Amino acid sequence: MIKLITANERHKATIGDWLQSHYLFSFADYFDPANVQFGPLRVFNHDLIKAHNGFPTHPHAEMEVITVVLDGALVHKDSLGNEVALQAGDVQRITAGTGISHSETNDSDASAEILQLWFSPNKQGLAPSYEHMTLDFLDSKDKLVPLITGQKVLENVPFLNSNSTVYYGQVSQGQSIKFKTFKLRKSLIYVLDGSMLINNIEVDKHDQVRLEEQDAISLHGAAAATFILVDVPASESNY
Repeated sequence: MIKLITANERHKATIGDWLQSHYLFSFADYFDPANVQFGPLRVFNHDLIKAHNGFPTHPHAEMEVITVVLDGALVHKDSLGNEVALQAGDVQRITAGTGISHSETNDSDASAEILQLWFSPNKQGLAPSYEHMTLDFLDSKDKLVPLITGQKVLENVPFLNSNSTVYYGQVSQGQSIKFKTFKLRKSLIYVLDGSMLINNIEVDKHDQVRLEEQDAISLHGAAAATFILVDVPASESNY
């Protein structure tokens, strides 16, 4: 099964004059019982945070909270004592576990563009923890770069308490990438920029495709394109 969801079908949310968000799943004031999650992936938000603004201190529990910085800078502070200045190309993981509070603010003079992905953890009651890495994925070309994973076959990226992997991809016009998968997995692909053919389906900027029961996924650059691919288990027993 392949489902195309266009950019206009995302839920748009604006907070004051400082935050523009697009939600791929039910979040905050948006609720659609048919669009709550995709496997253990519970939240996928694309945020633009204006200069000298951000999210004040707020709590999380029993969730893996991932931040991917696409452009600009963000300062993270949390109740564990971490204070980190994140830049474009950085990936951050918060294991909320039994409870953590944090803030994320854009203290710079330019807007910050980020992705936030939340995963249900594969175990409840984990101790809160924090990890971040600079991966410089934005310069990749014609390949998939893992950003975070809970699959032991991938190394040198932040660890995720979920049997899932998030990839950043870039494909040049006329080039193709093949992603091998199998029917016990499913994938969500979100196009950040450009246009692609995904298993011969035309997909444009900010469109998403949700794929199930596939053996392989063909990612072809109709024009140069960048995208996020989220690989998750199809069955809850494998989260």
